[in-house]
Amino acid sequence: MKAMLLKSYGEDAKFETSEIEKPQVRAGHLLVKIAATSVNTVDTMIRTMGKDLPLSPDTPALLGMDFAGTVEEVGEDVTDFSVGDEVYGCAGGLADLPGTLAEYIVADADLVAKKPSNLSMREAAALPLVAITAYEGLQRANISKGHKVLVHGGSGGVGHIAIQLANYWGGDVYSTGGGDEQLALINDLGAKPINYKTESVEDYVESHTDGAGFDLVFDSVGGENLLNSFEAAALNGQIATTVSMCELDLTPAHMKGLSLHVVFMLIPMLHHHQRSEHGRILAELAKIAEAGALRVVLDENRYSLEQANEAHARLESGKGMGKVVVDV
Repeated sequence: MKAMLLKSYGEDAKFETSEIEKPQVRAGHLLVKIAATSVNTVDTMIRTMGKDLPLSPDTPALLGMDFAGTVEEVGEDVTDFSVGDEVYGCAGGLADLPGTLAEYIVADADLVAKKPSNLSMREAAALPLVAITAYEGLQRANISKGHKVLVHGGSGGVGHIAIQLANYWGGDVYSTGGGDEQLALINDLGAKPINYKTESVEDYVESHTDGAGFDLVFDSVGGENLLNSFEAAALNGQIATTVSMCELDLTPAHMKGLSLHVVFMLIPMLHHHQRSEHGRILAELAKIAEAGALRVVLDENRYSLEQANEAHARLESGKGMGKVVVDV
């Protein structure tokens, strides 16, 4: 089968078109003919950082985590899927799990769900990693109806899903963005936009919460921005973040009694830990999408499998808005 392989890592590393053996289905797994895959920041980090990231596979590496496609064979002990099912998932591209920049993947059935019927293959392929991350963060932060929710980075991959899920679960949702296009998208997705470049945290906390702070802050920016999240949160508030590989003074969080939830959605793949939970979340997300409460924002450019390098460059440029998808 055709695949895009990476023979070495580094800033200038390039995918090369290759022919590799088609994988064979095995017990507990599905052989899926991939229709589309999407590019996530972690994919570009693996390509450039290589073995400096402990999750990077050996070279030659087959990267790519998300996929949508059609089941071609069903392994022993799999009862919830049939040949011909349209499915989506996040099931490879790290450690010893082959990725999705290829025509086929043998995916652990626990990491897969049936694709939302109202979404295209391209839209479904954009969802798994970012949507599971947003779902886990909001649920672990105990989102409830009526909560005032602040989403940092609401026009990004994870953020634009977090806004919609927070709305779906009854939150009163606000989101930061830094440009006219980003703010317009945030408003369109159902959150009240906040321009972080022109409004201080103190000012928007005062104007939107009468100074009390937000019940829940979903910080998809993370790092140093967590200090803004601590400042924006209410007493005993909840913070969920996807980026916490940094050194910070937690005194502000301590003085407010905040709860900090760190989401690292690759754990089930890396450690074979509670993988079925991801399948369950994907099935729930399919129901939410089919109810019309979840739409996917895609980058305006389209890329073929042979254009994997251009797709990575597009995400790294920061010029696009929405998920970068590769048609297989």
